[in-house]
Amino acid sequence: MKSRIIQHLGQTDILVPSLIADGLAANDRVKLRFTALQAAAVHARNPSEAPVDLSTECRAGGIDPAGIQSLIAGARMTTNGRFAAPNLDGVSEAVVDDIETMVTAVEARAPNEGKAARERVAAFRAQDLFAPVGEIPLDRVARLTGVSASGDDTPHRLVMDLHKVLNRLAADCAEAVVAGARVHGLLPADRPVVEAFMRGVDSTRALKFSHPGLDATAARSGSRLTIQNDIGTTDAHIVVITVEDAAVAVTYTDVHLARAKFFMALLDAFPAQWSGLDCKKAEGLGDDGVFYLVTSRYEAEAEQRNAFLEAIGAALVFLIDWNKARKVLRQWVSRSDAVRVLDWAARNRVGHRAFLELGGGDLVVSSVRHAVPSRIGFGERLDTALGRQAAVDFLKSVLRISTEALSEGRSVRLVRDRIEAEVIRHLDRVDSGLLAIAVRQAGLAREIAAGIAHHVATRQAGGAADGAALAARARRIEEKADRIALEARNEMAQLNAEPTIARMIDRLEDSIDELEQAAFIASLVPVGVETAVLGALADLCAAAIAGTEAAACGVDAAADVPDGRRVDAEDALAAVGRLIDIEHVADACERRVTTLVVRGGFDLPVSLSVLELARALERATDRLAGFGHVLREYVLADLSA
Repeated sequence: MKSRIIQHLGQTDILVPSLIADGLAANDRVKLRFTALQAAAVHARNPSEAPVDLSTECRAGGIDPAGIQSLIAGARMTTNGRFAAPNLDGVSEAVVDDIETMVTAVEARAPNEGKAARERVAAFRAQDLFAPVGEIPLDRVARLTGVSASGDDTPHRLVMDLHKVLNRLAADCAEAVVAGARVHGLLPADRPVVEAFMRGVDSTRALKFSHPGLDATAARSGSRLTIQNDIGTTDAHIVVITVEDAAVAVTYTDVHLARAKFFMALLDAFPAQWSGLDCKKAEGLGDDGVFYLVTSRYEAEAEQRNAFLEAIGAALVFLIDWNKARKVLRQWVSRSDAVRVLDWAARNRVGHRAFLELGGGDLVVSSVRHAVPSRIGFGERLDTALGRQAAVDFLKSVLRISTEALSEGRSVRLVRDRIEAEVIRHLDRVDSGLLAIAVRQAGLAREIAAGIAHHVATRQAGGAADGAALAARARRIEEKADRIALEARNEMAQLNAEPTIARMIDRLEDSIDELEQAAFIASLVPVGVETAVLGALADLCAAAIAGTEAAACGVDAAADVPDGRRVDAEDALAAVGRLIDIEHVADACERRVTTLVVRGGFDLPVSLSVLELARALERATDRLAGFGHVLREYVLADLSA
């Protein structure tokens, strides 16, 4: 099929050596079949004699010995000088096929002689010499297999003539090897071109591992050097490169449209002019015979031209089993992200063949299920469990780990261990991202606490504080925090995140609610509050601010704990200790405010507003202390994992 596609592309020059080799092999086969027909005729006339054994010759010529021996041993005379034999019609058809193969090879390099040979074949057909029948006259065997003394044309004489031409053509197309490519008829100036292409192929060849493919041939025809690479085993998957001076023309065919686009993208560093992807059809190719063809042209000085050829050669290994790898990756991420992973693997010389050889999808499934069975459900996509970018990064790591391990001869068990560690690390990163939301929440809580502290300080200094602005700003911050918390909960539900993170965000949201309430009450406190009371409230505000800062520091440190950094664990636990101390300080401040109000003889509005403000601030520090207890639980769980 690959040869048919190359002929379809009009690039038969590159096929000449293989066609000649096929023609010479066909010559050996057809002569053996002539001998078998002669032996069958002899045995039919003399059935008492042992049939000739051609088994050794058949094996050497690539013919099934059983079929030939059955033909000879089963031959028997019928009537009117005719004989019958098992598979007689099949042997007749095989003789025609072999002669056609020889004619095709001659036509490729010597068209005039090939045309004359084809006319002789047509004449034999007109004489019914090649008709597939179950029995034939003995004299037809003589005409098929003999050489007439009178000079009459026979199929055997045609075979002899074709053999002579093929021998001459084979001498003209003597094969050599340049940088691993089989070459024919090259000029000295062609060697650097072939070497550049093969340098690219060899730079990535190891990444195909045990998969066949990447064999290259090159041939000179007139002013044009043609290079062909079979890439892999897929029908119609071919790249043919022609070089004329500074111009490089690339013809690429593929049964997969997406892979053809991928190949073009890998060469985007070069300003080559690419054609559109044309849809073609070829008989015998898959279910519908459809394949896609794209061409490009690139002209540059020799150095850049050779760099382009090297890039083409290096890209080919990443096309082998590309569609298979894409299908596997699509179990875990979207179609476009699967291509992103493969593009990264190609550009970073990682590839995907090792991943497939080590198990592909089964490798990921077993590793994920063993590492985190409770976090990622069976059949659940990774971009759902980890988030889109984290899933892409994880799969990149899987491909890299697979390639490194297979290149170094490591065991599959070790690969799975490393992938398990990788998925846990990415889940930890997901948790760290959610913890960043908690840091943000703590920052919003601090904004409200700082606003209240500024309001109290302004009143303490005898200034005019804008209570309405304070309450409005606190309300906007609280609404923003609610939206962030809602988004965080949705994300945690999608990612099946660690439950303690949700509890931490809940505690912070509760503290923000208390602080917003405190801001509202602060906006209602009447003028004329004693300085001592305002001083106690200022201390309470300072405790609330310190609590929000300790919460932010603690959760920020906790985000790094999964990376095994002991100092971060210590920082997080120290922040928990500060939160508990701050809550005690806030309790003392709130009691001091209560004492001052009860003993101060204030009117009802002042007393109620001050007491409620103090209680709201103290409750906020209580919520922050509760956050600290959950944070401690989270850190200790990570340390013990």
